[in-house]
Formats: sequence, structure tokens, C-alpha cells
Amino acid sequence: MSRVYNFSAGPAVLPESVLRECADEMLDYRGCGMSVMEMSHRSKMFQQIIDEAEADLRTLMGIPDNYRVLFLQGGAHQQFSAIPLNLSKLPGAHGKADYIVTGMWAKKALAEAKRFIDAEAIASSADETFSYIPDCSDLPVREDADYVYICENNTIYGTVYHELPNTKGKVLVSDVSSMFLSQPHDVAKYGVIYGGVQKNVGPAGIAITVVREDLIPEGDLADVPIMMQWRPQADAGSLYNTPNCWAIYVCGKVFKWLLAQGGLEEVKARNVAKAKLLYDFLDESALFKGTVRPQDRSLMNVPFVTGDPDLDAEFVKGSQAAGLENLKGHRSVGGMRASIYNAMPVEGVEALVAFMKDFEAKH
Repeated sequence: MSRVYNFSAGPAVLPESVLRECADEMLDYRGCGMSVMEMSHRSKMFQQIIDEAEADLRTLMGIPDNYRVLFLQGGAHQQFSAIPLNLSKLPGAHGKADYIVTGMWAKKALAEAKRFIDAEAIASSADETFSYIPDCSDLPVREDADYVYICENNTIYGTVYHELPNTKGKVLVSDVSSMFLSQPHDVAKYGVIYGGVQKNVGPAGIAITVVREDLIPEGDLADVPIMMQWRPQADAGSLYNTPNCWAIYVCGKVFKWLLAQGGLEEVKARNVAKAKLLYDFLDESALFKGTVRPQDRSLMNVPFVTGDPDLDAEFVKGSQAAGLENLKGHRSVGGMRASIYNAMPVEGVEALVAFMKDFEAKH
């Protein structure tokens, strides 16, 4: 078997050791005679799986006791709706929210929020194709806004917030899908921190939402679909309905793998080193150019171009032949993009840089 270096933005590369563990347990999970995909979500065995997953995630992120961990279906897109629907139902809420738009996913989240509440953009980097993070030190946050929303790492455009915005005392909600568990987060600075797992944590199918207890509305929200309400899932330990058991199981394996790597401080150090290899080459290259303002560069997603669409296409085709997969940029921007998530080994980045050097020498 020969595995490629997979630079896909999501679904994305998973640790090989995790994949092997899952393969070994596929037919018979720990002597129970069945796969995790076959067992009841009400069984003691699956309860142990989800309990261990939550405990390990709490350890990794240092999640305070007054925050709940929800394993939810529908991915990040469903949370685009659930966030305004839940936060606007809290006592004293005004049904208003301010969004900072730094890419497609924040833009979509804003559009979805507008279906239900008074939501508006208070800052944007659309004027320069989302190639930077706006100054968020003195935003025009509305006095009656219920929360301020960001997409902390922008998968398509390769930007990241290196400093959180000044929300002027309002609840901060952050979509961290493509940087989830790539570095430490001070969870207490957020009211809600969430992400789809398929980019940097596990297989597609769930989002993990970490939400402060007092931000989960009490009671049945009569005008909110039950599957959008956080309280039933929180009260049921994410088992209100049949969850994506397999995805939770694999995420749990990834959490243990991250702990074995030394935790998120060590993981960040490795990610910084990997990203530096690629960014250093881009800064020195006469052919390739990074598309993001240097101070806003992501450690996870690195978009770059040659400036010639035909040459970009030739590069992508050649890279596939060299065992470097999924380097084509998002269809909305073109060019190339290397997603170098936690599970991407440094050897993969080294192989990419070597191929880029060779390609440049020939052109």
C-alpha cells in the first residue's frame, strides 16, 4: 500500500496510526463482536466511548467546568442557524448580532443569521478578496448586540486571527473548524467555540460545539426546531437522538493521539515549524506567491499562485503525478492551496517544497 500526501482542505488527512486502530477494531470492537457502526448508542460500550472522548477533549482544551461539550450532527452549517436561534432566546436578548466577515464561511453564517435575527457585518476584508484580517481593536459593536461572531481561521483564503477581536464585553462566538485543536485556546474567552470536525479532527458528519452553560436556553423553544436546540442535547449528553457514533469514536481516537503528541502546545510548535518551511519558500520564490498578508497567515491553510492560471493547472496536474494530492485551490479563488493540518507529517511539506523548487527550476 502506498499512501499519498493528502493536502485536502476537508475531509482531510487523519493520523495513520488512528486509521490503523480503526481498521483493527472495524469488525470487533474490544471483544464485543461488532463494529462501533453497529452498536447501540444507548449501550454501555458506546457510553464509555463518548464519555472518554469528552473527557479527553476537555483535557486537551482545558475546558472549564461551566462549559458544555456537544457532539452535534449537521456540521458547522447547522450551527450557522443554531447559534442565532439559541442565543436570541436567552433572557434579556435583543435578537441582534454583529459579524466580522473574513471569508465565505463567515459570510454564509451572517446570511443564515439574517433569516432569524437582526445581524449585520461590522467589519470585512472583502475589499481585498479576504486576504487579510481587519483591525478588530475598536469595532463598532452595537450596545444591544447579543454576540460578536468570527470565523477564526479561513480555510479558503488562508487567514487567521492571531489576536481575538475586542468585543466590548459582548459574547464571542467563533467557528474554529479548520484550526480546531491545532493550537491552545483559552476557552474562557469565548461564549461559544465550535467547528465541523472534518478538517482537522475527524471524519465528516459532526460538529463539536463548546458552549458556556448560561448561554444554553432553558425549556422548550416552541418556535425553534428541536434539532436546532442546544438544551435537549446538553441534557442528554449529546444522545438526544442517534448520533454519528462512528465519527465520535474516530474523534476520540484523534484526541488520544493528540494527547500522546504532548498536547496542544507541542502540536502548535510542530505546526509552526511545518508552516515555516512552506512560507519561507514562498517568500523566496520567483515563481510562486502567497496570497495572504504575512501577519495574517494561517498555520493550517496556505493558498498560493503562480500568476498564470495555465501554469497553476500544470502544477496541480504534475503534483498529483508526484503523489501530492488535492492541491487545487477552492473553485471560488483558483490557484493552489496546501492544507497542512495536524496529521500532515513534516515529510509531506518537505516533499511539496521539493516539488515546487523543481517545478520552478523547469519554468
